Amino acid sequence: MNREQLLQYVSERYSVDEEHPWEKYPDNIVFRHQNNKKWFALIMPVSKSKLGLLGTDMIDILNVKCDPIVVGSLRNERGFFPAYHMNKINWITVALDGSVSDEKVKWLLDMSFDLTAVKLKRKSNNITAK
Repeated sequence: MNREQLLQYVSERYSVDEEHPWEKYPDNIVFRHQNNKKWFALIMPVSKSKLGLLGTDMIDILNVKCDPIVVGSLRNERGFFPAYHMNKINWITVALDGSVSDEKVKWLLDMSFDLTAVKLKRKSNNITAK
């Protein structure tokens, strides 16, 4: 999945608009929940060398929030890296160069969306036993 395909998918699936929060970095795109303003995805170009890859040409990446167990297992797979500029325990970086299947990218976006959504609180039952 490339940048354009990802932008279209996120727009259609989650009904959110892309945001460009940094004037200095117009190619960086944030997607966030409308109700709590939490990010669930960040797309940006970075130098391959910043990911530990050979070369200095730019590559588009996706940062998503994940379950820490999933983060640990994905780091061993091609196309995944410790989160660039994010918490490395709860976030992971995905290369948008075709090395990760579209289905896995979609699965990770769904997980990130769910993990950053508003949590519903349960009503507590304040009934005292007699």
